[in-house]
Amino acid sequence: MARYTGPVCRLCRREQQKLYLKGDKCYTDKCPVAKRNYAPGQHGQGRRGNMSNYGLQLREKQKVRRYYGISESKMRKYYAMADKMQGVTGENLLKILEMRLDNVVQRLGLAESRAEARQLVTHGHFVVNGRKVNIPSYLTSVGDVIEVKEKSKASPKFKELVEKHQGTTKPWVQFNSEKLQGNIISEPSREDIDLPIEEHLIVELYSK
Repeated sequence: MARYTGPVCRLCRREQQKLYLKGDKCYTDKCPVAKRNYAPGQHGQGRRGNMSNYGLQLREKQKVRRYYGISESKMRKYYAMADKMQGVTGENLLKILEMRLDNVVQRLGLAESRAEARQLVTHGHFVVNGRKVNIPSYLTSVGDVIEVKEKSKASPKFKELVEKHQGTTKPWVQFNSEKLQGNIISEPSREDIDLPIEEHLIVELYSK
């Protein structure tokens, strides 16, 4: 399935909640969800009837896919991994998604959005444990060190991002602003994942 390349604000409006896909714009009055809190399209303002259980499950799954910017095939792959792990399957799924390299880069404040993080990773601006990694879906592990590549550290963009997002990283990652380096110190807990989602609905959908 091809990646969605249209206006990402339509995705937020479709879910009728902010998915924070545009970085800083999502926190301003310019956010389309704040101005037009209804689904896109000519019938977007029409009445929405009661949604079936399947509809609720599907919407929750779509929210997560859009939030992390992944395809359906990737989502199914991660669900299969989560289902084999010990613990609660839904929470395991969100932990796997959080450990993707593009998400970690965004969590460290080195990108304003996951889309930008994916682009930066693809362009080879980061090294993991000293090795260049340009695959956004690369799954990091506890103890990994993610660092901006030496040649990229002089870029004013990274300095600007660090100043803007100083102190906004999550408890499961540590960030050294001088070295432009982050450490994964633990797996994220469910409380660390600021996603208003009912992951059990996704499990119900995929377990049918």
